[in-house]
Amino acid sequence: MATGEKKLKELQRRRLRAGRLLLKGVAQAEVARRVGVSRATVCEWNERLAQGGLDGLRRRARGRPAGLDAAMRAQLGQALKAGAMANGYATELWTLGRVGRLIEQRFGLKYSASQIWRILSAMGWSCQRPAGRARERNEQAIGQWKHKRWRVLKKTPAPRGESSSSSTNRD
Repeated sequence: MATGEKKLKELQRRRLRAGRLLLKGVAQAEVARRVGVSRATVCEWNERLAQGGLDGLRRRARGRPAGLDAAMRAQLGQALKAGAMANGYATELWTLGRVGRLIEQRFGLKYSASQIWRILSAMGWSCQRPAGRARERNEQAIGQWKHKRWRVLKKTPAPRGESSSSSTNRD
């Protein structure tokens, strides 16, 4: 068992111990002292105890439930493997926005780009860059552009002429 899991179990044991003490009629301040927590925490636990008994003090799942279940993730993976063009895009490039639109179209769920990234990472997908250059690349046109247009666009320092009146050089 991982240390995080051990810690959670220990915290649950402490809540249940406090709950049993509260059920016996021990004062909240005394319960807080015995289990080593603040009085405010015991007050919160007492409310949970009143609403749900000792089961109300057991560990609960934290956070929002996942929107995409395992079957949906499998379908998403198949759609991604089929390619972006098979899903109606002009190129084979998958972006977070495209994946988000695919999820929304297929499952009716809308996610932020960061959440889409987490979903893809959990599914074993990672960011990829093209291995080579574009087939459409025209080396001759690139060379001409660098030789002619880049020289015009590139900023070069002005030629040094006479020094200004504020110069500190004294010749």
